[in-house]
Amino acid sequence: MAWNEPGGNSNNQDPWGGRRGGDRKGPPDLDEAFRKLQESLNGLFGGGKKRGDDDGSGKSGGFGLLFVGLGLLAVVWLYSAIYVVDEQEQAVVLRFGKYYETVGPGLNIYFPPIDRKFQENVTRERAYSKQGQMLTEDENIIEVPLTVQYKIGNLQDFVLNVDQPEISLQHATDSAVRHVVGSTEMDQVLTEGRELLASEVKDRLQRFLDTYRTGILVTQVNVQSAAAPREVQEAFDDVIRAREDEQREKNLAETYANGVVPEARGQAQRMIEDASGYRDEVVSRAQGEADRFSKLVAEYRKAPEVTRERLYLDTMQELMGNTSKVLVTGDKGQNNLLYLPLDKMIDGRSSSAPSAISGAAAGDLGARMSSSGQRQPELRTRESR
Repeated sequence: MAWNEPGGNSNNQDPWGGRRGGDRKGPPDLDEAFRKLQESLNGLFGGGKKRGDDDGSGKSGGFGLLFVGLGLLAVVWLYSAIYVVDEQEQAVVLRFGKYYETVGPGLNIYFPPIDRKFQENVTRERAYSKQGQMLTEDENIIEVPLTVQYKIGNLQDFVLNVDQPEISLQHATDSAVRHVVGSTEMDQVLTEGRELLASEVKDRLQRFLDTYRTGILVTQVNVQSAAAPREVQEAFDDVIRAREDEQREKNLAETYANGVVPEARGQAQRMIEDASGYRDEVVSRAQGEADRFSKLVAEYRKAPEVTRERLYLDTMQELMGNTSKVLVTGDKGQNNLLYLPLDKMIDGRSSSAPSAISGAAAGDLGARMSSSGQRQPELRTRESR
């Protein structure tokens, strides 16, 4: 109900629910509330007497507040002393400034302020990038950007041995990179030598960190594309293009050589084989002709006339078969007839020029003459037999 509600009740009420008059109730008194709270706490801790009943009630109230404060401090200390270590973390505890233990994952407690705790993630990969101008072995200046990936390998060394281990990592990286680049030529750094460069930097950097006992484990070193300084970049690009052109020409020459040399070797081998075949053919033919001649000599000695006639006929057959002109002769007093077979003349154009032969035999003409009852003419040549 509103204190100024119409109906005449507004004069008898105030916002705190009291009536105006002798029994007026004002706003809450904060001092009175604190006093009641103090009396309640005194009752809990043994000070049950009311104010005015005992002169030592002030002292008992002070002890109560002290106990309350100590209890609150104990709760706060316990809350700060209990800590949780995750699966990826470790914690190093120092007692009186000296190493005490390394704590693994789980719920743990330590005792500040006599103990100090250093808790770090030992599995997370961290990275450090660096770029700077360095001098190579052949006295060229190049810029080498790289990234070092690392993690904490030994938390005790990481916390206790070095004041700022990551600063030590940066200095060791700079020293390792300059040492490796200074012992490598520029071509190796700019082209195919980057992987070897990264491996050497990683090994040397890890040796430095182990010597310093920083507790850092280097997992990977990535060397990015090295380049010349900006002032001479154009000249370096020309050198690289010239080197690429040189390599391309070498590849083309090797390709041409790989195509020509086997072909030439094949042709040489074919010529050798043809020569060997021709040699075998000539030798075999000569041996056959020699054997044939030896056998003909034996037959000639047995029957000279027959053998002579047979050799003559074989020779004439071989010669007549390669000519396109045939001369037919008859008996004495008869005119000679020149027989020209057109089909053989046409076929002879595509072959080599035949040798002229004087004297031949005409089989068709002799056959016709034999069938008509005339005596068959004798086949002769102009050459003497």
